[in-house]
Amino acid sequence: MNLNCSLWQDNSMSVKHFAFAKFSEVTEQCFLLFTLILLMFLASLTGNVLIALAIWTNPALHTPMYFFLANLSLLEIGYTCSVIPKMLQSLVSEARGISREGCATQMFFFTLFAISECCLLAAMAFDRYTAICSPLHYATRMSRGVCVHLAMISWGVGCIVGLGQTNYIFSLDFCGPCEIDHSFCDLPPILALACGDTSHNEAAVFVVATLCISSPFLLIIASYGRILAAVLIMPSPEGRQKALSTCSSHLLVVTLFYGSGSVTYLRPKASHSPGVDKLLALFYTVVTSMLNPIIYSLRNKEVKTALRRTLGKKKF
Repeated sequence: MNLNCSLWQDNSMSVKHFAFAKFSEVTEQCFLLFTLILLMFLASLTGNVLIALAIWTNPALHTPMYFFLANLSLLEIGYTCSVIPKMLQSLVSEARGISREGCATQMFFFTLFAISECCLLAAMAFDRYTAICSPLHYATRMSRGVCVHLAMISWGVGCIVGLGQTNYIFSLDFCGPCEIDHSFCDLPPILALACGDTSHNEAAVFVVATLCISSPFLLIIASYGRILAAVLIMPSPEGRQKALSTCSSHLLVVTLFYGSGSVTYLRPKASHSPGVDKLLALFYTVVTSMLNPIIYSLRNKEVKTALRRTLGKKKF
């Protein structure tokens, strides 16, 4: 399919506008996918907004664990809003184009929220480790100041990585084709459109992805290894059950987020295919963001109570 790509002349020809490839040539399939993604997007947005509001408006939830959960909800809101609206437009409209600047902006915000979430999930694991393994020191080790600093570091790392990766990739020339065979401006599909040898850029993206995904994940594994060891020697069955219940929601979210991220960014380049990559993108941008509020609300009585009060209903 020929796409009208605007070019500008500055020593070399470089693509000024991109266009997203169609998901399918069958209109009914695109409309069905549009409907499913829209419903999941609205569910994700509603769930995360309600959880953030419930935590902020209920003093009983002003604790480190729920402070991080509120930040996680904000990240999920930004994460989905940075890519889903344009994805929905591309499904049902012929206006599938995006400017070079718009693509760079989308890439920056998506990377910012994704990397920040990686770091925040590690901070949440450290919070659970401290609460279960060092309960007597919990109040001092996880003070309000410490929690704020951990959240700021998470957001700051995401911002630095987002700026660095986006600037590094969009400093390249794009000679064409201009069609992005993906659902949004993600790093690998944009890098594939660049001119010349991009092996150094691909290596840099892989190294950053490895550090930003593997390092927090290893911290999470170490934290939960210590937690499991502490839980196994607890004398009280009730104590063990409470500790496992507190951690299970977080572990499930970590598995969904890191599992999809690892498969997407850490598998060999030769195993990538546009169809599989698009399906994975739908999973980690839409499905996981929709499931997180459900996981935390269904498995946490305090969150359900706070949501009930926020909604002003007797039942939730």
